[in-house]
Amino acid sequence: MKQFASILTILLFAVSFVAAQDAKTITKADQKVSGAAMAFEAETIDYGVIDQGAEPVRVFKFTNTGTEPLIIKNAQGSCGCTVPSYSTAPVLPGETSEIKVKYDTNRVGKFTKTVTLTTNANPETMRLTIKGEVLAKDKPTGVPSGQKSIINN
Repeated sequence: MKQFASILTILLFAVSFVAAQDAKTITKADQKVSGAAMAFEAETIDYGVIDQGAEPVRVFKFTNTGTEPLIIKNAQGSCGCTVPSYSTAPVLPGETSEIKVKYDTNRVGKFTKTVTLTTNANPETMRLTIKGEVLAKDKPTGVPSGQKSIINN
């Protein structure tokens, strides 16, 4: 009987400890960080499988969850095929902004590229990722529709 009471006491203690931890859980977006801070909707955007020449621009949306204005000092693509654009205006606490990334969708094949941001937040640098696969367009044969080529007879 004493063993049962001991197990029950330990079990009740464990349950109350877990419940207390759940009550204290706060999401990163709800926390106010001293200084500037960025909270992205997503840090990776998957283009999926797209056709060659498809829409090249994707948008990373973020909120300044800090207490000070956020300033993006630089955004650099990992290669010339990945070009970011952003506003140089400070993003005030609680406001949202975006970083547009243009990938050269004329390059055929799978890709994973990054954009490195330099800001006044802590940490000062952050990486965003784009990925996907570009499928080649069918090349025209040069034979008008409805006619046979002498090569393909």
